[in-house]
Amino acid sequence: MTAAGEGRPAGPLSESVADLCNRLRGQVSPRTAAGFTEVLRRLEAPLQVAVAGRIKSGKSTLVNALIGRRVAPTAVGECTRLVTRFQYGTVDRIEVVFTDGTKQVQPFAPDGGIPAELGVDIDRVSHIEAYLTNAVLRDMTVIDTPGLGSLDTSSVARTQRALGATRLSGSLTDDDDDDAVEQPAQPGDGGSSEDAEFSEDADTLDETSRSALVGAEAVLYVVTQGIRADDQQALAAFTAATASREAGPVNAIAVLNKADTIPPESVDGADGDVWAAATKLAEKQASLLRPRVADVLPVIGLLAESTETGAFTGTEADALRTLAGLDDGDLEVMLVSADIFTSWECAVPAGVRVRLLEKLDLFGIRRAIEIIREDERITVGALHRRLLDVSGLDAVHRRLSTVFAARADGIKAAAALASITAFAHQSGDQAERQRVHDAIEMLLARPEAHQLRLLEALTLVTSGAVDMPQDLTDEVLRVGSSAEVDSQLGMPGASAEDLSSFALERAGWWRSFASFGATPAQARVAHVVHRAYFLMWQRLKTRASQAGAASAGGGEAPAAGARPGGPRPAAQPRPAAPPQPPPPQPPPPQPAHPQRAPRQPARTQSAPPQPGRPGAAPPHTAGPGRQGR
Repeated sequence: MTAAGEGRPAGPLSESVADLCNRLRGQVSPRTAAGFTEVLRRLEAPLQVAVAGRIKSGKSTLVNALIGRRVAPTAVGECTRLVTRFQYGTVDRIEVVFTDGTKQVQPFAPDGGIPAELGVDIDRVSHIEAYLTNAVLRDMTVIDTPGLGSLDTSSVARTQRALGATRLSGSLTDDDDDDAVEQPAQPGDGGSSEDAEFSEDADTLDETSRSALVGAEAVLYVVTQGIRADDQQALAAFTAATASREAGPVNAIAVLNKADTIPPESVDGADGDVWAAATKLAEKQASLLRPRVADVLPVIGLLAESTETGAFTGTEADALRTLAGLDDGDLEVMLVSADIFTSWECAVPAGVRVRLLEKLDLFGIRRAIEIIREDERITVGALHRRLLDVSGLDAVHRRLSTVFAARADGIKAAAALASITAFAHQSGDQAERQRVHDAIEMLLARPEAHQLRLLEALTLVTSGAVDMPQDLTDEVLRVGSSAEVDSQLGMPGASAEDLSSFALERAGWWRSFASFGATPAQARVAHVVHRAYFLMWQRLKTRASQAGAASAGGGEAPAAGARPGGPRPAAQPRPAAPPQPPPPQPPPPQPAHPQRAPRQPARTQSAPPQPGRPGAAPPHTAGPGRQGR
């Protein structure tokens, strides 16, 4: 992902979309051109990740932990009713953005956080822009949202707008259908019918357009022990980057916060272990929230915030050492409840124990004492790292990198194309709409842009919009959710020869499936997956040719699945590959209802058995060394 402030899109896909915007700006109306300018600005910004959830779920605490600074207010106040965007800046400052577009610059509070009171009419405030010289924010803008389920309807509306509840018209692959785009405004869309009308100032954006652009591109959803109906509704309302579809594994993950408060006896198989109980509960919640999210991860937000932001100091560590020296019986009684812990007579002052509760809670205090008793000479820094490990924050960071960072280019490019389509549709000029539509289709026809179609196909399948057998759904999820070829093929560590053979085999299977028995909607997805496999086969064959040339010249060749720039093992001699049949050619891009391929079996194997037919092997079971290959 691009670093903020460098003025570059996130990757080649975003750069292609940026070029499209620049080419089209001189061919569209001033209003549409203004929208394209905003799209360009968003393409050059880091990925926009919203942190959302119910009130009191610990969203702002988690935001502070992710940023590494206690800057988001966690106590209830007027600022917790507003959407706050934390982004990179060379000077720390706050900009209060009003509903009329004006801004007021304010400093941070003396404690380094956002002031509890802004000194302005809160009803006139649209949102807050917080700029921080923070390395994390170079690659990701974090959007802190008010809690869902609040009695404050204005706060809920702000959260819905931040989550992109205003649905963009059009789709990356839908036909230019008037019925699909010319719809009356719906409640909660962020604008009225008046907003859609042209004003005398044609160079400015209407409210609907602004709402479309402020929506997040990805979401980190915070849940606690119980998932409610509005949790699933909030995720369903989130407009995903891929063609305004609903949230899915492409751009949404969830965390089970306050994992330390889960009674282990309430979870079967936890064996009295709090973290084991949290892990098992997170797995159950993942089964409920999928396919809206890629995963649910347990985390202890308070412990993560205190250790990651430096709030946990040497003074608290010294107090924990004193507590570790207490009699086991006294310590067990003290840790029964917060009231007993702060009122029990001991050598640690009550005020210090209150601070320990505020920063670690009882679970963190107990765990810290256990760590100190294991190693009495442990340093403050080592204790800090051990507690950070206990919090589960590292796993969240790794998942954010896997789900969001690895495909930021595709997510941002798809979001930008959806916005471009929306602006063209709102222009009311049929010729302009067709011009933009044709330009987008030309871009999507390029092999390097196929990732956008694959992201959409993944979202269609996992959201249930296209019904597929479970084994095929799993295969689409695997192909669309990984960045490395060997992971996409489900064959990590396999040789380039095996990967190439399997990719060609699966390309033929999906081409045949599209022609024999698939519904029109399934065929549309099948063509996309077929082309994904075919492009993988092409890359692998190119890589093999380069490896052969490097080997002949005494050079080195990259291993299959190795990341560019990583260590490269020496090329191994390989036997001559058997002659490969000509690969099946992919069908031309089909925007809405692709025509089925001619009814002939794939050239790599016979027509596949229909999914679900008795005795039919699931597609993903075929692989190197398996029968039937």
